[in-house]
Amino acid sequence: MRIPIPRAIALRGIAVFEAFKGVVVLLVAGDLLRHGPAFVSQLATQLVAHTHLNPASKYPHIFLDVAREVNRADLRWLAVAAAMYGGMRLAEGYGLFTQKRWAEWLAAASGAIYVPLEAYGLIRHPSLLDATLFVLNLAVVAFMVQALRRRKRASANLASA
Repeated sequence: MRIPIPRAIALRGIAVFEAFKGVVVLLVAGDLLRHGPAFVSQLATQLVAHTHLNPASKYPHIFLDVAREVNRADLRWLAVAAAMYGGMRLAEGYGLFTQKRWAEWLAAASGAIYVPLEAYGLIRHPSLLDATLFVLNLAVVAFMVQALRRRKRASANLASA
């Protein structure tokens, strides 16, 4: 099934963005390995500050303690997990670019996972950036669900013809 040009352009835009996220994750994983455990602790501290969490409260404190305890072996495992995630994003980008159904399912599901977290973050600490990311993610999920429904209708029409 060929997708009409405007939809194909949108799908390819999403594909490029997903591939870009994969590349960024792989670069960050490389930085973690290169800079070592002290970098992780510093990064965790900055993340807690950026999200306006109280470092003395229970969960941010636990997060910071874990970040301080990270060693080189932990970083290797973290880099493996990041490589898997980055690879998945690159594969998703390729699949969307080449209009594969499995990639549309993956994009819809992986985008939908973040919606509740983004909504919670937006409610707790509203910002223009968070609102923009939330709306864009919802749009991507809606676009993917719509693409999957179109595919299903097209398949049903072909089967009945």
